[in-house]
Amino acid sequence: MKEFLLGLVFCLFVAPVWAESRDVEKHFFNQHLGDFKAELDTAKTEGKQGILLMFEMEDCPFCHRMKQTILNQPEVQDYYRQHFLIFSVDSEGANGLVDFSGKTTTEKQFALDHRVRATPVFLFFDLSGKVLTRFTGAAKDNREFMALGRYVVEGAYKTMPFARYKQQAAK
Repeated sequence: MKEFLLGLVFCLFVAPVWAESRDVEKHFFNQHLGDFKAELDTAKTEGKQGILLMFEMEDCPFCHRMKQTILNQPEVQDYYRQHFLIFSVDSEGANGLVDFSGKTTTEKQFALDHRVRATPVFLFFDLSGKVLTRFTGAAKDNREFMALGRYVVEGAYKTMPFARYKQQAAK
């Protein structure tokens, strides 16, 4: 009887969580060659609203939590991929890249240029490479991260801070 109850709990609560998640690298992030200026053209061609960069570090527990609990959810992945090209940037990385203006730099310097001091940091860029808004830290849950996406897609970032947008959306 004990095994039956444990199996039932597994099937009802644990298995659905596993079934609902997808690989973050394959379904959330786009692959890139490190040329963000060229990615702007791709975003325009594909009809995206902009580019989202997630600045992260290898040993960042908050980055890991985001990937394991939020960025792996199909609803989040589908919504963000519909509206943005999405790339990861190692804020301590030595890999070379081309920034939005065409300047060659490293991931670490690019992060410093954008005042990334803690991770994760999500920076949304428009199709000209201008920062639209910034979100620092891990989102509380899927709902908050989805609200962040809508905040940018709907253009609410132009008229109010994200905290006020969340309050209005909750009413």
